[in-house]
Amino acid sequence: MAGGGDSTRAILFALGANFAIAVAKGVAAFFTGSSAMLAETVHSLADCGNQLLLLLGLRQAKRPPSPDYPLGYGKAIYFWSFLVAVMLFTVGGMFSLYEGIHKLQHPEPLKQWWWAAGVLTFGIAAEAVSMRACLVEVNKARGSRSLWQWFRESRQAELVVIFGEDLAALLGLVFALAAVMTAVITGNPIWDAIGTIAIGALLIVVAVFVAIEVKAMLIGQSVDPARQQQIRDFLNGRPEIAQVISVITLQLGNEVMVSVQARMREEHSVPALTDQINVVERAMKQAFPEVRWSFFEPDTKAGL
Repeated sequence: MAGGGDSTRAILFALGANFAIAVAKGVAAFFTGSSAMLAETVHSLADCGNQLLLLLGLRQAKRPPSPDYPLGYGKAIYFWSFLVAVMLFTVGGMFSLYEGIHKLQHPEPLKQWWWAAGVLTFGIAAEAVSMRACLVEVNKARGSRSLWQWFRESRQAELVVIFGEDLAALLGLVFALAAVMTAVITGNPIWDAIGTIAIGALLIVVAVFVAIEVKAMLIGQSVDPARQQQIRDFLNGRPEIAQVISVITLQLGNEVMVSVQARMREEHSVPALTDQINVVERAMKQAFPEVRWSFFEPDTKAGL
């Protein structure tokens, strides 16, 4: 999408970071017996799978239109993004809650806790690098909007998912480190279980917010409000158009369909009217490269 962030770059950064972190966490969980570490290991592995699904979705979304899919496959990325949100809820959140409750009922002392502390510190640093790369792309897309406003208005499902995953992963690592260190300082392993439950609750909350946003895109949303206003302003500024009556947009992955009803200045000659419409459509697609399909309905006083 024009003005959007590079989703693929953000996904690859997240994939590399999560794979390295998952390996480190798995080793630490084995030596320490920490349930918070085990929950974080599963979370990172699930994130790796999620990012592979997003890359698959981006690839499928680029397939050309076909007779069965005349508007292309752009919305495929919404399906895979929604599936990732479901996996974040189930594999990440629900498993962490289960593991935390189990450890709360059967607390076990931590073994070789310094492993966990070292790996979590490494994980926080690696996830911070991934989060920074994601924020670079998000900032390209959000402009002057706040992060929350961008999150609610963005139509880049894969970037919304990566942002949610990175945020949950970074906060989850902080929770896990705090839980391990508190358990060590107090000598009470229940804090480890509490940290695991907190991680599960965090993942579920993030997954629900991400799923709500992606569901709206999956059903069929217009382009984001700022971009829609830019399209309307562009049409209002065209000398060929006397009045813009309505503009309807539909976001189809990274491509857009636009339907315009307008009263044209040329109202008496059909060939001249057709030429005006063609000029406006070409100019609009040049100004907004994401617009792939445009439908123009002239509304003339003469009733041509």
